Amino acid sequence: MMRIGMGLLAFGLLIAAIAAGQGMIDRATLELGTKEEARSCVACHSLRLIHSQRLARAAWVKELDKMAGWGAAMKDRDALLEYLVANYGNDKPLPAPDMTGNGTQK
Repeated sequence: MMRIGMGLLAFGLLIAAIAAGQGMIDRATLELGTKEEARSCVACHSLRLIHSQRLARAAWVKELDKMAGWGAAMKDRDALLEYLVANYGNDKPLPAPDMTGNGTQK
């Protein structure tokens, strides 16, 4: 019985390590990041501009550094970074192009 408990504990730790290594983040952090985007990014940028980006983590860090240098006040910068990487990282597919009413690309 002790071996089973230890095995389950080891399995749980392995899953947690894999999740951390793959950049999986919790829902609360994503929600904080979404709120931070609305608070600190949308004042100057459209969501379309932000959401059309596909950047690696290091590039998102540089973008946030640049925006902070230009005066963007980020209360939850870490959450914003995790949100951007999780949703708009360079491993995510590009968004579909905007189309006009007659089916041509804008």
